[in-house]
Amino acid sequence: MKTKEALNSKLQPILSILDQESIAYTIEGAASCLLQDVEVSVTDPIDIAVQWDFCAKVHELFDKRRLQKVMKDDQKTVLSYLHEDHPFHFIFYFNHVIVTDPFRLPINIDNKTVWVRSLDAELRFLKKEDSLYQAIKDHFRKLQESNTVLNGGAWNQEAYQAWIERFGSPKEMAHKLLSHPKRSLSHLLEYLGDLQGKKVINLLGSHGAKAIAMAILGASSTVVDISNENAKYAREVADAADVPLNYIISDVLSLPETEKNSSYDLVLMELGILHYFIDLEPLATLVYQLLDQGGKLILQDFHPISTKLITSKGKKHKVTGNYFDKKLEIREVAYTKHLTQSQDNKHDVYLRKWTIGEIVTAFAEAGLTITRLDESPNIKISDIGIPKVFTLVAEKKG
Repeated sequence: MKTKEALNSKLQPILSILDQESIAYTIEGAASCLLQDVEVSVTDPIDIAVQWDFCAKVHELFDKRRLQKVMKDDQKTVLSYLHEDHPFHFIFYFNHVIVTDPFRLPINIDNKTVWVRSLDAELRFLKKEDSLYQAIKDHFRKLQESNTVLNGGAWNQEAYQAWIERFGSPKEMAHKLLSHPKRSLSHLLEYLGDLQGKKVINLLGSHGAKAIAMAILGASSTVVDISNENAKYAREVADAADVPLNYIISDVLSLPETEKNSSYDLVLMELGILHYFIDLEPLATLVYQLLDQGGKLILQDFHPISTKLITSKGKKHKVTGNYFDKKLEIREVAYTKHLTQSQDNKHDVYLRKWTIGEIVTAFAEAGLTITRLDESPNIKISDIGIPKVFTLVAEKKG
């Protein structure tokens, strides 16, 4: 089967029975991928993981003449079932609670909820040379390209004016940075070290304030960002401050090959960055390619506990989210909060929020050595004890 619709029509008679009996299930393998729009063909059989302690119930619900035990070991039992001459595998993983599986995702097909295993989880069970692994990676790449178009379109509308509303004119911003260059770097200073003569690159560097401040302190600064409007503001600030700034207008993952020459002493990414990426592997690989031997990554972003799990209102905190949620979210682009009321056009983008484990793993697997992971609390007294920001430091060892 090559279409989601054809696969769903085969699945629904089986899934309807499970749903009616409130039996938790998860579709796995190629079928899961096709239902999530990965371009892949599904061959027989279709794998459906079913809550392990409902094995006897499945024998009651389905025609016993078409049920056959395929295998049983210390981890699982597998039953084969033939429905309208199409084979299914019911897989019962012992002591595995399906409803709390962090890799189980609900998707909507024809106004019905279908439970599938996340693409992240599928990758864990596949070798890189497997065609299904490559199909999932191609799917992530296409999603990222689509996301880039959406983000690029949003950030190239009115961002310049947004920064003026927030920071003042480029000349005013330059004066602030020249007067107190370390102030804009305050949360990063303990990680940056001596910047004199260092070659640094700020990925998704937005309005350029961090890169310009580092240039004032003696660094050779480069910014990579998709927005012409961000570049315009940053270049005008740098000119007013009379410091050189190399601003590359590009999607980070489409950075010119000439830049991937392992020449940078420092890669900086900070605050509201990672959620723009559908897959962290290409980003982590890029960082490795940019860094010279002994160079380091400083990544500072909002803590997933605050962004994924906890909702705060005053002194009240509620666990309203799912820390392991892997869905894309639709959100307003970040800078719109700085626009005046007359500039109220909404610009929506897609975000993917990551866990600390996923972030650390991505950069470690790219070949970087994690040397430090700090978690910082929220400064509001009502939010005491809740992490607000994390800082990851990683090095490219010689």
